[in-house]
Amino acid sequence: MGRRERRVCIYPQSIGLNRIRTVSRLLLYLIILPLSRLPFSVLYRLSSGLSFLLYRVAGYRKKVVRRNLQQSFPDKSDQEIRSIEKDFYLHLSDLITESIKQFSITREEVQARCRVVNPELLEELGKTHKRVIVAAGHYNNWELAAVSLGIATTSTVFGIYSPLKDAFMDQKLMRSRERYGMRMLSRKKIKDFAAREPLGPEVILFATDQTPSNVHKCYWMEFLGQETPIFFGTEKFATEQGWPVVFGWISKTRRGYYEISFELLEDKPREAPYGRITQQHTRWLEEEIRTLPAYWLWTHKRWKRTRPADVPLYGPDLQPLPMA
Repeated sequence: MGRRERRVCIYPQSIGLNRIRTVSRLLLYLIILPLSRLPFSVLYRLSSGLSFLLYRVAGYRKKVVRRNLQQSFPDKSDQEIRSIEKDFYLHLSDLITESIKQFSITREEVQARCRVVNPELLEELGKTHKRVIVAAGHYNNWELAAVSLGIATTSTVFGIYSPLKDAFMDQKLMRSRERYGMRMLSRKKIKDFAAREPLGPEVILFATDQTPSNVHKCYWMEFLGQETPIFFGTEKFATEQGWPVVFGWISKTRRGYYEISFELLEDKPREAPYGRITQQHTRWLEEEIRTLPAYWLWTHKRWKRTRPADVPLYGPDLQPLPMA
């Protein structure tokens, strides 16, 4: 009787998992992989159509995008906001098609589509520090930039990610990202990674504009004119481990073509005042966004949390730190 009860409890869950696996396989083999083998010229025509569907027909997260833009740029007119919206949805569609292409993109296409401007900065820091942090935001095609960096540098490049619940698709995505040298590192294993000795020069990529889940375990500061919780992991690991921090500037030179360049943010993190690293990489990201706002990821609810009364803005000093 006990065995039968356990089977009854497990059976519906197993059916659900099997359905998810089936849908994932159909999606990958019937849609994603065939599309990924199309030339870029065809994919961008499809992307233009997708942009129209997302923006004009479905209105995908349009309220969220518009509210984010209006709050971030209160000085812009409605016409200017709508112009940024339109450009953003085309960029979002390009990101989707470029992510699909990544399943079959060649090494030569990666190098042609995203140029790494000054990898020698990472090489020099790697000689003395072994591990270097590259801080960057979800700006332009950050995934293509990461894959390109895995080719351009002799260091081993690690991208931190959150595993998908769908194990099949998670495995396939990892394989596509790791084909040309980059290695994926689960955010759940970052502490174990930090504790082991590096096998050689290593670069760790931190996406700094993720929304922290705990409003107390983060750094609160103004970002795009709004009180914002900032992911503190970059500064935490830099100061605890002594890893220098470099900022990655990702620019779009024309449709489908990108560049990533690096600027030293902090080479002596253990000597940096509390909050300086976090403030600096956030300010540089804000500079990127204000210059060309359509290329940031506006569909997420970045300002859905409110700062608790017992948490100070800008840390214990209650003010922005002067930047060097």
